Amino acid sequence: MVKRSRIVAFFLIVVLLASAMGITTKDILGNIRLGLDLQGGFEVLYQVNPLEDGKEVTSEMVTSTAQTLSERIDSLGVNEPSIEIEEGNRIRVQLAGIEDQATARELLATEANISFRDINDNLLLDGTALVEGGAKQSFDPNTNEPIVTLELKDPSLFGEATRKVIEDGSRTIVIWLDYQEGDSYEKELLKPEEERKFISAPYVEEVLNTTDVMISGGNFSVEEAQTLASLLNSGSLPVKLDEEYSTSVGAQFGEQALQKTIYAGIIGIGLIFIFMLAYYRFPGLIAVITLTVYLFIVLLVFDWMNAVLTLPGIAALILGVGMAVDANIITYERIKEEIKVGRSIKAAFQEGNKTSLLTIMDANITTLLAGAVLFIFGTSSVKGFATTLIVSILVSFITAIYGTRLLLGLWVNSKALNKRPGWFGVRKADIKNIAEGYSPYDLPTRFDKLDFVKHRNKFFIASGVLITAGLVCLLIFRLNLGIDFSSGTRVQIIADDTLTTEEVSGELAEIDMPSEDIVLAGEENEMAIVQYKGVMSKEEIDVIKTHLTETFGSEPSVSTVSPTVGQELAKNALYATAIAAIGIIIYVAFRFEAKMGIASVIALLHDAFFIIAVFSILQLEVDLTFIAALLTIIGYSINDTIVTFDRIRENMIMKKRIKTYDEIKEIVNQSIRQTLTRSINTVLTVVITVVALYVLGAEPIQNFSFALLIGLIAGTYSSLFIAAQLWMIWKAQELKKKGTLITEKQKKRISDEPQV
Repeated sequence: MVKRSRIVAFFLIVVLLASAMGITTKDILGNIRLGLDLQGGFEVLYQVNPLEDGKEVTSEMVTSTAQTLSERIDSLGVNEPSIEIEEGNRIRVQLAGIEDQATARELLATEANISFRDINDNLLLDGTALVEGGAKQSFDPNTNEPIVTLELKDPSLFGEATRKVIEDGSRTIVIWLDYQEGDSYEKELLKPEEERKFISAPYVEEVLNTTDVMISGGNFSVEEAQTLASLLNSGSLPVKLDEEYSTSVGAQFGEQALQKTIYAGIIGIGLIFIFMLAYYRFPGLIAVITLTVYLFIVLLVFDWMNAVLTLPGIAALILGVGMAVDANIITYERIKEEIKVGRSIKAAFQEGNKTSLLTIMDANITTLLAGAVLFIFGTSSVKGFATTLIVSILVSFITAIYGTRLLLGLWVNSKALNKRPGWFGVRKADIKNIAEGYSPYDLPTRFDKLDFVKHRNKFFIASGVLITAGLVCLLIFRLNLGIDFSSGTRVQIIADDTLTTEEVSGELAEIDMPSEDIVLAGEENEMAIVQYKGVMSKEEIDVIKTHLTETFGSEPSVSTVSPTVGQELAKNALYATAIAAIGIIIYVAFRFEAKMGIASVIALLHDAFFIIAVFSILQLEVDLTFIAALLTIIGYSINDTIVTFDRIRENMIMKKRIKTYDEIKEIVNQSIRQTLTRSINTVLTVVITVVALYVLGAEPIQNFSFALLIGLIAGTYSSLFIAAQLWMIWKAQELKKKGTLITEKQKKRISDEPQV
């Protein structure tokens, strides 16, 4: 008797979920903060140094500086800026969505030490004479030009300053901002007016005992006057800020990257949904529902966390769908096995969920480990990728385990699926009689004719040849290190029409910034990537951005990395890889055995090196997102290995005692065959999303996607032909030493003995 109430409950839950998502999704998407790589803006990492040599920078000075920067940013009206104090007296500032990046950069880095000097550069007054917060932008009543008015604490101070310049005959007070030793009024007069370092040099006709001082400059724009007033009101910095790293993204770049990546995600996720429906039938429909809920919850959590969604973060979200379906596939394959041995649909559902739980946990924990390492050692966008990856894994575990159990369980317990194994993709001809005592470990597979162990030495040799060839190529070609690791400046240009190398080179030569490293990109060469070995100054960045914006109609993206930061990023990348590998060894050894842990990491190092070798041969750029891809593969490709080892362990328990080498080989072969469908399907779902990101996604994550694709292929290969076979050899040696394994010679001798 079908319990219709369970089916009604299923549809009510689905309708409620759909309604809740439909009503709230728009608001959630509107609340999520987009990173600067998706809406434009800039990020800068400052090294805090003392104003005078020999002095030390204290933590109080760094904190005070961060507070001053915060006050200056407030004057720009930036929504939710990010200011973080980092180790080593560094301050990282992120301003997403800001339009006038040049003004913001100037506002942040300027020390804002105002001083009044005579024409011989002698100090008359400094910023201590000003009333705090007394600077205002206004207009000259006579000329209507923008001016800045200052309020002094004591009128006699300015009176004394004006008296001195009248007495020396110059009758000129030179107003400086951030005067430095060696600056000279006379030298500055020889420069064009717009390039002079002093702000203004007003003529004094009489002694002025006043608290109000007007700075006109004669050529202020309203914005410049407002910026100067904001600088003076925020106070001078007690330190000097040196840029160690910076990146700025034009708004058009961000908008284009967002649109392309979302489009790629929709295509990739849609293909996964179609695959799950076609292969797993009704459980596939449940997976589509839970995956949709997974996407909604991830976005909801991001909204609650007030986290910043970056371009790699969206890539992680899309990849997360491919990874989230992994848990569904493991569970469904287990249920199908239980149906095939003759269990009822309900019993198969219960047993399949029970036996798959630990496997799913093992697979997710290793990926979580890689995500945690990325979060600890990553910076900015990589940290955003790690955050999304971690949230995705946790949410996918909840939706795949509990969501699937709830929704599919309602149908199973309603008895509507009884005697309908076809709804699970199982043919009636493949179902055994449960009375015959079959277990899932005895079931035949479509891969029974494949011997994965027999040709192990050929695979070892093939891998050895590939690794040797990769080492040779690496020594010859080396890696094409991006500025993240090699330091320098990267300029990315986008135009409405097709660009040529000659056109870009000519424009750069026009502003005296030639480059020999110009690469065209995009479907119709509408993009150009220009690299410089040196680190551009703020002034040079302003010049190149202004010129290229006027020429090509959109603001270019500019990134700079100092040698110090480049070395640190490279060091952190090595640390992250090593820690992830050690963590996986410890975890797998704890859950299984040490030999499995070591075999797993050897397979992972094989995968990682293969990716590095391919990038070296093709001379693709290695940047921070490449490291993110490498660690993602380390975390994800271990999943296949763990699932295989989990089945090996179960088969070993079923066998109870291993007596011959052939029995070990058969267990490994049987375990790989039994998990091969799951391995193929899970890697296929992730490959679908990766290919979609590579083909349709934004240019900045194409290398990231390609690295993932190579890693997924290498990971599947190493799981099948490297890790399990290595363990098999070591396990046989261990049992042989213990004297519990019958060798081939012993087996032959026993067979030759006369039988009683």
